[in-house]
Amino acid sequence: MTQYDLVVVGSGPAGRRGAIQAAKLGKKVLVIEQGKRVGGVSVHTGTIPSKTLRETALNLTGWRERGFYGRAYRVKQEISADDLRRRLLITLDHEVEVLEHQFARNRVHNIRGKASFLDPQRLEIIKDDGERVEVTATSILLAVGTKPFRPDYIPFDHKSILDSDELLEITDLPRSMVVIGAGVIGIEYATIFSALDTAVTVIDPKSTMLDFIDKEIVEDFTYQLRDRNMKLMLGQKATKVEKLADGKCSVTLDNGRIINCEMVLFAAGRMGATDTLNLAAAGLEADSRGRLSVNPETFQTSVPNIYAAGDVVGFPSLASTSMEQGRIAARVAVGVIAKEPPKYFPYGIYAVPEISTCGLTEEEVKERGIPYECGIARFRETSRGHIMGLDSGLLKMIFSLKTRRLLGVHIVGEGATELVHIGQAVLNLKGTVEYFVENTFNYPTLAEAYKIAGLDASNRMGEPK
Repeated sequence: MTQYDLVVVGSGPAGRRGAIQAAKLGKKVLVIEQGKRVGGVSVHTGTIPSKTLRETALNLTGWRERGFYGRAYRVKQEISADDLRRRLLITLDHEVEVLEHQFARNRVHNIRGKASFLDPQRLEIIKDDGERVEVTATSILLAVGTKPFRPDYIPFDHKSILDSDELLEITDLPRSMVVIGAGVIGIEYATIFSALDTAVTVIDPKSTMLDFIDKEIVEDFTYQLRDRNMKLMLGQKATKVEKLADGKCSVTLDNGRIINCEMVLFAAGRMGATDTLNLAAAGLEADSRGRLSVNPETFQTSVPNIYAAGDVVGFPSLASTSMEQGRIAARVAVGVIAKEPPKYFPYGIYAVPEISTCGLTEEEVKERGIPYECGIARFRETSRGHIMGLDSGLLKMIFSLKTRRLLGVHIVGEGATELVHIGQAVLNLKGTVEYFVENTFNYPTLAEAYKIAGLDASNRMGEPK
């Protein structure tokens, strides 16, 4: 039996950041990963693959240039699943290589195998060859991530009726697709395949989508999707999915409507990957979706020496926030003070077009009764937007009328996930509308939209008193 200061289960964003943080503090650290390679869901089936797929689709289709050259413009006329996979494999190999080097450089031990609790301080690891290894740890960090929710009524066949993990392994691009679930994952993949000229229909029982995003941004986003002929069937539930004799699929809705397509993607939620951990032996219990409850400041579970971070603890389930959660949890676990992170973090949705947001939405500002004003800029108002051929894209900022401070920044359009960090910095530094009015931005850039939106709000707010 080997003793460690910290054992980390899972090598995704939370696990790897936590492990490396503890190792840098001079602690003996072990990472247990049940996948074939380190990296977790983020590297192999989630964040990195989906964003690589998106970038490949936009590049090969010439999507970004169609504003100038028309909708028929293509960089590659015939795009295959192999074209998409080629870039994906190169990217994943690089990510794994970097991660393995980080572990080696920081003296982080790692074992491939499935971990389960024997008690709150002991874990059993079953390796691929069947060998059983037992380890003990002063502290344990659970960073096991999530897996797709797969209800019994969906006849998954790994070929034409798929979950979001299986989608990356398709051999042919479908001409038509139904996406069940209008959450972040469903919308990202739906818009990516739409950019590949697949006819996409999105189905969700809720009458709205992306409710945590500012409503005006969602309305603009929805308009763009419908403008390119994506079907959004919200407020309608898929009650039956079946494979037809001709190889196609059929989706029946609760109102009796039937939609035929070549492929069905079920992307209605994910489950915490905790079912094999034998949590009961450690005195832990997951909720109905396999998630663990933690102290939001320390990421400590109800068992004092066991911590959890990343997607397994629920919202916001972002790679970026998971990394920070893992770092904080590791510092607390080894007895080192962890400073509270800045209040506002950005949320990015890598759809086509991108959405990114930071701070309060207009709806939240209204609920709090804060007098406010908004500033709007459209990318087509910027010279860089003209150069890039953009006819869409929107940046919105919300300011307090009383303090003139920025309360929220919300962006839909090209480069949104990069642009948002300017607003994030101003938010966390408690900056006001004057920053955007008086500051000089590079010209021509899309960042100039901040200046336009700042002036728009300032003109309505009047001079500071």
